[in-house]
Amino acid sequence: MNLRYFKNLIPVAAVAFAVAGLSSCTKDLDVTPIDPSSTMTPSEPELFTKCYATMALSGNYGGDSNDCDIDRLDGGTTGFVRQMWNANELTTDEAICAWGDPGIPEFNYNNWGSSHPMLEGFYNRLYTSIAYCNHYLDVCNGIDATRTAEVRFLRAMYYYFLMDCFGNVPFATELMSTSPQQIQRADLFNWIESELLEVKDQMQTPVARTSKSDGYGRADQDAANLLLARLYLNAAVYTGSARWAEAKEYAEKVINGPHKLWTNGTNGWSAYQMLFMGDNGENGSSIEAVLPLLGDGLNTTSYGSAMFLMCSAWKDDMDVDGDFGLVGKFWAGNRARRQLVEKFFPNGDAPNVTIREMAIVAGDARALFFGVDRTLSANTPSEFATGFSVGKYRNTYSTGATPRSTAFPDADYFLMRSAEAYLIAAEADARQNNGTTTATGAQYINALRSRAGTTTVSSYTLKQILDERSRELYWEGFRRTDLIRYGIYAGDNSGGENAWEWKGGSENGASLPAYRNLFAIPSSDLTANPNLKQNEGY
Repeated sequence: MNLRYFKNLIPVAAVAFAVAGLSSCTKDLDVTPIDPSSTMTPSEPELFTKCYATMALSGNYGGDSNDCDIDRLDGGTTGFVRQMWNANELTTDEAICAWGDPGIPEFNYNNWGSSHPMLEGFYNRLYTSIAYCNHYLDVCNGIDATRTAEVRFLRAMYYYFLMDCFGNVPFATELMSTSPQQIQRADLFNWIESELLEVKDQMQTPVARTSKSDGYGRADQDAANLLLARLYLNAAVYTGSARWAEAKEYAEKVINGPHKLWTNGTNGWSAYQMLFMGDNGENGSSIEAVLPLLGDGLNTTSYGSAMFLMCSAWKDDMDVDGDFGLVGKFWAGNRARRQLVEKFFPNGDAPNVTIREMAIVAGDARALFFGVDRTLSANTPSEFATGFSVGKYRNTYSTGATPRSTAFPDADYFLMRSAEAYLIAAEADARQNNGTTTATGAQYINALRSRAGTTTVSSYTLKQILDERSRELYWEGFRRTDLIRYGIYAGDNSGGENAWEWKGGSENGASLPAYRNLFAIPSSDLTANPNLKQNEGY
């Protein structure tokens, strides 16, 4: 079963309910259809597909449709990738946005509250996705053991994002007519761990696939292994107890599996660039994709997935190193904060050159920044030309072929890729070795640096690993979690050298109170569910 085209995403009357933290399921699923020709028999393949499609699409009816019932947001803004990215990148030293949409300045300046519309959208997207999974498991459990295991994995992953971002959250493993109880973060960690360990061996056998392969776009056993590795890497934050050995163990399962690093550049495009281009499902780089979210410019149109990461970062003056692949889609909003560019230019001497020239000067294929007529510092957040532009994502085909559409991208979004496993294993190795990698841990970092064409060394400190995570994974939704794990996002150690421009609303950066390590439970759900208690500080 290939998920390339998410057609007929949901059967008639299959999900007729509103979801806000699973607290306001106000309509019965077992309704009588108005149209007597409608069937009430669940379609297992379509319900299964919906559990995946909720990550790639915002709704059933094209780019601007909306499953999540957030009146303050247009449909495209409610997309999973878009709000996951906003929450975990705009709030850090890697990104800043020029737009004035409600919620964007609060992200830029770390000043969100419980009525923040985009955090509410992300929260509701995750719970809507959990409701789809719970519905599938209610009516389709036992039809196909592999697909059942995958849906349980997806539900655990959605709960992972809730646990990471919101802490103690509502918890239910079935559709409910009553308000669910709030689960403690450490208890949710234990449930996610148990669920992943139980289902992973029932999932698809790991295979490196392309978009034409059966099973492409579906989670396999290595997706569960990688999520477990990520879970264990952050265990000290979530539970108070470190689990470094398990983090390394499960990361190495991925490293030693079939999802290898892609290392073959072509037609002047580096191997790293090919991971983020319009033909990444076909150009060979999908060997690295552990869990791709599928895109197709004709059939799976969305403003909230890969298109957001492309168009929000590009302006028409950047289209000089190969066609952008989308016509007129230059939204000119998101760009890099100075601290991200300085990961590649630590002396603050990044040149005002094109994307391709920037990577050459940096001596690192991952330095995909555009600096022509840009200032290094985002000294005026509302002006796109302050701060270097990021050209990491584009709809260009590395093979030179023509995209299916010039209105929406064909690129898949690699939500999980094996490079993350290399970085987890290296960090866990260093954590167990007094803060410095052994030869094995260094080998994992060097594999990534060699792919990027930059220098390698025999060992790495934890600080160097954190910087390497930024160079490899920037703008992929990891940064907030990484900074929290290192103890430098919010709290006593969040000022001084650990501040970044506009952190806390100060141009030179300010410390954040510790409670900012979590987002607020949306006030709409607190009103709907009397069982919930707000996170401290809000």
